[in-house]
Amino acid sequence: MFVSSAQSPHSELVGALYRDHRGWLLAWLRRNVACPQRAEDLSQDTFVRLLGRDELKTPREPRAFLVAIAKGLLFDYFRRAALEQAYLTELMLIPVGEQPSVEEQQLILEDLKAIDRLLGQLSSKARAAFLFNRIDGLGHAEIAERLGVSVPRVRQYLAQGIRQCYIALYGEPA
Repeated sequence: MFVSSAQSPHSELVGALYRDHRGWLLAWLRRNVACPQRAEDLSQDTFVRLLGRDELKTPREPRAFLVAIAKGLLFDYFRRAALEQAYLTELMLIPVGEQPSVEEQQLILEDLKAIDRLLGQLSSKARAAFLFNRIDGLGHAEIAERLGVSVPRVRQYLAQGIRQCYIALYGEPA
C-alpha cells in the first residue's frame, strides 16, 4: 500500500489496521460466511467503514475492534438476505400471471432494503412497535403491553417508523 506524506493520521491508522489485521479478519469472516467472495466484500466494507468515520482512535484490542465492526456488517448482510428470501417466498405465492415484472420485483426489493436500512436506525422498541403493528397487525394497547410502555409512547414509535418509511420511499421531507 502506497502511503503519501500528505495522508492524515486517520487514514494512516486505517492503513496500519488493514496491513496488520486484514488477513486475520478475512479468515475470521470466511469461517462465518459460506461464500468467500462475500467474506472478501465484508472485509473491505469493514475498512471502508473505518475510513468513513469522522474520528478514529487507536484501539486497545484491534482484532476485537475489527470483529465488532464486521459483526455489525455481517448482521446487516444476514438481515437483508432474510428479507430478500421472505420477499421471494411471498412472491412465489402469487399466481404467475399476476406477478410483477422482473424490473418491478427489483424495484420493490430495493425499496424494502431501503426501508429496512432506515428502520434499523430506530431504537429497538420503536422498530419492534412498528413491526408488531404493520406485520403482526397488533393494536396500540397490545404493543404497549408487550413492550412495557405507554400507549402514547407506542404512537410516537409508530410515527417514527412511518417517517423512516416515508424517507426510504420519497426522501427527506421538505
